[in-house]
Amino acid sequence: QVQLVESGGGLVQAGGSLRLSCAASGRTFSSYTMAWFRQAPGKEREFVAAISWSGGSTDYVDSVKGRFTMSRDNAKNTVYLELNSLKPEDTAVYYCATTRTPRGTVILRNKHAYYYWGQGTQVTVSS
Repeated sequence: QVQLVESGGGLVQAGGSLRLSCAASGRTFSSYTMAWFRQAPGKEREFVAAISWSGGSTDYVDSVKGRFTMSRDNAKNTVYLELNSLKPEDTAVYYCATTRTPRGTVILRNKHAYYYWGQGTQVTVSS
């Protein structure tokens, strides 16, 4: 059974930084695209970033480009999201997700392309 466990969220002032982690288990981690989504109160869950199964490609939503960096450590079955220059509008629950199909050739931003989800970690940015 695939499990994703996020950690690293918290309360930070605007301009600050956080590092989110997502530990995966239950299958061969290195064969699957991984993604981060976020959901603010009253809003739809939105794509934030994704990384290909090989780690060679990443994709970011425009609002976080240059501030967030996603990476993966296949030896540790973990993906990371470095959040820098945080803004109050980054406040949300951040979810880790992965696909059902291995070795995808295209990184997708649609949440319906991701089958397994973690429980989320809260990020709160104060102004």
